Amino acid sequence: MNEDKKEMGLFEKVKWWANFITTIIMNSIIVVLILVAILFLACFIDYKQNSKKESWKPLYNAYVIVSPSMVPTIKVMDAILIKKTDDFKIGDVCTYFSKDPRYPGIMITHRIIGTDINENGEKVYIFKGDANYSEDTLRVSKEQIYGKVIMKIPKIGYIQYFLSSAYGWIIAIVVPCVGIITYDIIKLFKTSKLKKRLKRGGKYEK
Repeated sequence: MNEDKKEMGLFEKVKWWANFITTIIMNSIIVVLILVAILFLACFIDYKQNSKKESWKPLYNAYVIVSPSMVPTIKVMDAILIKKTDDFKIGDVCTYFSKDPRYPGIMITHRIIGTDINENGEKVYIFKGDANYSEDTLRVSKEQIYGKVIMKIPKIGYIQYFLSSAYGWIIAIVVPCVGIITYDIIKLFKTSKLKKRLKRGGKYEK
């Protein structure tokens, strides 16, 4: 393969690398789509079975982290995948729905550092960001916790923000399409040139 690459012209080398990179990207996309399909199927089954329950939460969920409160464990623009569970222990990193008046209605991902008992005799959890000096102000009930972090994907949030912009979609979709069309046009041109030479009895050289 190395000797063949040395004999390639500039165009052939560019084409070889383009095909190589495209193959890697396509295989990666296929793997991601398969994983997403499996997660979607699991979530769909869970939704059908449990969505009528008043306290229902999705089986899996994903978020992009926009705060440095969990650095270095989870950094800004990392994506996390959480799984619904009722088994929480000290040290778990979980995502919960905030009832703090300073951060009303947002999802917070912090670590459980302890437990307590509220005025109703119910067990509640004490959370703290790894990079924060103090624990979260309010105690968190189990009903507020959406799930435990089971996976972190570094910096993928940048891709999300990039694709959500107008120029991001143009670069991600239009440019590859133009590249594929250009490659097909060049391929058709070379095939047509080969047929003409064969009809004339000539030889075709790359």
